[in-house]
Amino acid sequence: MGVGIVFIGLCVGSFLNVAIHRLPRGLSVNDPKRSFCPHCKTTLPAWQNLPIVTWLLQRGKCRSCSAPIAVRYLLVEALTGALYFAAWYFFPMVSAILAIVMFTILVTVSFIDAEHQLIPISWTTAGVVIALVGSLWAPRLLDLTNEVFTSIDPSKWLGLRTAALGWFVGFGSLWLVVMLGKLIWGRLKMDFDEATEWKLQEGFEECEQLHWVIGEEGYSWDDLFFRSTDRLVIEGHGFKVDGKRQPAKEIVIRKDDFSIGEQKWTIEDLKSLEGKATKVSIPREAMGMGDPHLLGMIGAFLGWPSVIFVIFSSSIYAIIAATVAKVGFGKPLPYGPFLALGGLTWLFGGWQLWVAYFQSIEGLYAP
Repeated sequence: MGVGIVFIGLCVGSFLNVAIHRLPRGLSVNDPKRSFCPHCKTTLPAWQNLPIVTWLLQRGKCRSCSAPIAVRYLLVEALTGALYFAAWYFFPMVSAILAIVMFTILVTVSFIDAEHQLIPISWTTAGVVIALVGSLWAPRLLDLTNEVFTSIDPSKWLGLRTAALGWFVGFGSLWLVVMLGKLIWGRLKMDFDEATEWKLQEGFEECEQLHWVIGEEGYSWDDLFFRSTDRLVIEGHGFKVDGKRQPAKEIVIRKDDFSIGEQKWTIEDLKSLEGKATKVSIPREAMGMGDPHLLGMIGAFLGWPSVIFVIFSSSIYAIIAATVAKVGFGKPLPYGPFLALGGLTWLFGGWQLWVAYFQSIEGLYAP
């Protein structure tokens, strides 16, 4: 049975690699149905798409064009298989199914966030719905610490209320961080000694999204325009719209349009936009809204006590990564993978640290 669960996990991991590659690029996970090399676009036959085996046999290269295949493909498949086995081994059937659903979503959003700094909210929302429904049958997954259901009969409705509270605490706590960040770090202002060239560009480095590029730095559209009220204000000269010069000293760019003076253009109909900047005011966030949604989902699956632990442990993991691996220095830090790691830590023993901590406190103040 365990071997079969691992095999299912490996196959699901292979599909998750498709989702991780296609979703941030706006591509369908079903069309085309067959996997293809992201470099030469060659469709892969089934025998070239065996989880882990193909990557190892081909030594991490495409059979057709010899382009390197990212190690991420190997990691996603192996990690998914290992997590599926752990769910089957440690939890009863219904709880294991819920844990597998959570693991599937955590793996997907973590690798998307790590690569694109984007969390697909549709996936976390689906996870919350599944957690709320599943809590009617598996309240034990929510209460590893035995804090909620020890003295009260674990009725279905109590499990649902506990899951809903877990979502509220998880989402609400990081939502407050986002709101506070807007007040403190809402805008980044840059002054240039010499006018610096900028432009709008489809794709930057490995991200295919529309970017605002100034000098050698690129800012993705989702990072710039997280809120509907966000504005990118550029002071300078030499503004060109579709190759035609527009005399002005300031341009205001929004998510869907931009304006120079009284004139307004839509981003969708734009062919090119460029100019030179002397001053720039860039909207920015302390944290994106995908993170509150992700922590809300974790809270819905694991209950509100897990949220406090996940916030603390994920912060520790993020600090270690920033220090050791130089992640986050001068660039936005994708926080989703650390939230996911915190959730896994809670599920596989972290809750015991929680219990031991509060038991030690009770011991200190016991009469």
